[in-house]
Amino acid sequence: MRPISSLLATHGDFWDPAQVIPILTLIETIKPSTLPADLTYHTAIRQLTNTMKAIWLDCDPGHDDATAIMLAVHCSNVSLLGVSTVHGNASHYNIQLNAARCLEAFGADPSIKVYPGAVKPLIRPVRYDSEIHGGDGLGGVEGLPSPDDPRICERLNHPGGPVRAIEAIAKAIKESWKDGSGERVVVISSGPMTNIALFVSVYPELLGGVEEFVFMGGAVGLGNRSAVAEFNILCDPEAAQIVLDAPVKKIMIPLNVTHTAIFTKAHHSSLLNSEIIQDIAESTSELLKASSPLRHMLSTLLGFFASTYKSTFGFHLGPPIHDALTVAYVSQPELFRCTRYRVDVELNGTHTSGETVVDIWNYRETDDTWGNTGKNTLVAETLDVDGFFKLFMECVTRDIIVDAPPNYKDY
Repeated sequence: MRPISSLLATHGDFWDPAQVIPILTLIETIKPSTLPADLTYHTAIRQLTNTMKAIWLDCDPGHDDATAIMLAVHCSNVSLLGVSTVHGNASHYNIQLNAARCLEAFGADPSIKVYPGAVKPLIRPVRYDSEIHGGDGLGGVEGLPSPDDPRICERLNHPGGPVRAIEAIAKAIKESWKDGSGERVVVISSGPMTNIALFVSVYPELLGGVEEFVFMGGAVGLGNRSAVAEFNILCDPEAAQIVLDAPVKKIMIPLNVTHTAIFTKAHHSSLLNSEIIQDIAESTSELLKASSPLRHMLSTLLGFFASTYKSTFGFHLGPPIHDALTVAYVSQPELFRCTRYRVDVELNGTHTSGETVVDIWNYRETDDTWGNTGKNTLVAETLDVDGFFKLFMECVTRDIIVDAPPNYKDY
């Protein structure tokens, strides 16, 4: 990590020195080897700052999942406890590797591991989305660490043998919550919700330690992998219904909102070089050279995603950054306007299976609980798009300067 004075001199525009200097000074004194056995490095930092939100990310990387991982690592007020993987955008073998490679590329603390989860839906046949994400889930991406890199193997290996997703989620929540004396964990899902449904079913006694489930999925009146169903819900609608019925607050980030978070050419130019002025970015016919290897990697990631969204869905201005909005919500909920509704999933319809049925007219009689009899979900309806991309670009900058592996630093 760079000295505090260097970080603030370069990036004081989004870090308030009056607040950050005392925190960073304390953090610099923490040595993981000196912490008590039951106190992790990230827990120590959260206790010092008292502002961090503990999160768990369940994902299926996936180009937009990769951006969610980046935000989870670099949003200044969230602390990523771990990552679990689930079937979805590609085979589970590739999904695990992709999660580990992204964590390493984005400079995540080595203590953040990847835990494999469900390889197929609860009931239905597994489906992948190679048309959008390529055969391995991260098609077209240049500059990620090799799957054979020892650091990637270390992210996937666990002392004592394999640890599955639901056990890892349960352990993280137990250690953070401490039977009510600690802090609750926000569980984020950016893929099919099979792992989350299994956790809800196997560990109901731990639901009190979950602050909220935040998921990217569903839509109000539209779909992307059927006429009315969004891919994550369509992959495992039964799992989604189990989660929706759980007595825990849910936040749904639907296609109606993610389709407003378009990564435009101007955003792409700013990603490649943060010094580019927006007017120049919008008028330049060709993209410029990336100013760092990491920016180049992100450019190829989002460039491939843009090309498949254009050819498949006709998105000519750029691709929607679906999954990163889940972490953005946890970090800056003020960017979103949400309304509480009853939400269910259609499980049997011939043409509508996987549709999220959002009761906007209050036809169903409900109570004030978050479970199967209540208005169970806060549904995001609008997004401050400029505010989101400001956060996104800030995380790109932090990614480059804070704890990134040597081969990902600026030129």
